Order: sequence, then C-alpha cells, then structure tokens
Amino acid sequence: MIVLGLVLLIAGWLLNIGILVTIGWIVLAIGLILLILGALNRPILAGRRYWY
Repeated sequence: MIVLGLVLLIAGWLLNIGILVTIGWIVLAIGLILLILGALNRPILAGRRYWY
C-alpha cells in the first residue's frame, strides 16, 4: 500500500490532478499505519486467531 500511495502521489503531482494526490496521501497513511501495527505484532481488524 505504501508503494501504491507513492505512485499515486507522484502521478498526481506530474499530471496535476488533485484527487490523485489526495487518494495517494490516504493510501500512504493507511499503509504506514498497517506497517507500524504489523511491526508491533498487533492483530489488525480483530481477525481470527486460528483458521480451520
């Protein structure tokens, strides 16, 4: 998600499309939050502990 956010940011700046920049920032922020939560070994979105 971080890479997708960066691609959208760069494309938005190069093409001068504001909505792409906004979506890029949002996707980048979500990707960084998930990265931090994963590094802290926290369960994300209350998933199941075991899948059968």
